[in-house]
Amino acid sequence: MTAQRGNVTIADVARHAGVSPATVSRVMNGRFSGEPEVAERVQASARTLAYAPSPLARSLALGRTQVVAFVVPDLANPAFQSVLAGLSKTAAADGYRVLVADSAESPDDEGPLSVEIRRRTDAIVLCAPRMPDEQLTALAGQLQPLVLINRTSPTVPAPSLAIDYRAGIFALAAHLHALGHRSLAYVYGPERSMSNARREQGLEDFLREHPDSRVVRIAAGAGSEDGRRAAAAVFDSGVSAALAFNDLVAVGLVGGLRELGVSVPEDISVTGFDDIPLAQYVAPALTTASVSHSELGVLAWRRMRALMSGEQPGHDVVFQPRLEVRASSGPVRVAAAEAGAS
Repeated sequence: MTAQRGNVTIADVARHAGVSPATVSRVMNGRFSGEPEVAERVQASARTLAYAPSPLARSLALGRTQVVAFVVPDLANPAFQSVLAGLSKTAAADGYRVLVADSAESPDDEGPLSVEIRRRTDAIVLCAPRMPDEQLTALAGQLQPLVLINRTSPTVPAPSLAIDYRAGIFALAAHLHALGHRSLAYVYGPERSMSNARREQGLEDFLREHPDSRVVRIAAGAGSEDGRRAAAAVFDSGVSAALAFNDLVAVGLVGGLRELGVSVPEDISVTGFDDIPLAQYVAPALTTASVSHSELGVLAWRRMRALMSGEQPGHDVVFQPRLEVRASSGPVRVAAAEAGAS
């Protein structure tokens, strides 16, 4: 009588195949180097008995969990969800799962969280880490194998995949300038975000090349509610256009401006960053800097797989955003242009 699925042990398979439990273990874990017919007999017995190896036992035998960690500042952000989708689907093809940890935009919690989750996994991918560079450098030894997304560091020995936020926001500002806007607001993101710092540098570059323009900085954050709360400050600043930290902030900002009776783009143009799926379906559709975040996840896994195999992970990559012009940006009104010049 065949044993029921779920009750079969490695000892049952060994008795059925006429080999030792150790031989069954080596066959099932791909580490058997004996006669091929022995391996075939073990596999046939496992099929007959409907034997399913225990994931825990397998991880102990292999010294691996077949799980990698993914630490993200805010999993509610669709851009990070796209990175995770690319990472998890590509890792699954190689028999790996992804364990996700959300640091809730807390740089102070990010380091301890990363160390804790790394202990339970084979490797870790840090997506847009907010922690200071000196802390990241100090923890890098405990986190290896490590891949960085949306963060580069000359002192951390890890492959990195980044986005050229500096060039992306420069292109957005230049687009608004071409539409006649000279008075802009930057609705900025988390203060300790490296990508926010790169955006700030891009705007400094823009101002050096366009001395006829001004940029007002307005505090926000990374979510849509942050954008909505910033709407009054954007309106009161007297600007004719606003560059939001990301698409979520832009969506919230448009909604907040609408609540104030301000039309977009007729009264104030608004741009986002990331090109999340929602960006082209909101009203008005968002002008934004488009990035393939899912591809970031795919490349992150390829580099991680190389690291875990002892191979060279390949060169670092910096993605160049593509300007995506939609309905949320338009020509400056004459009255607004005159007010900005005065």
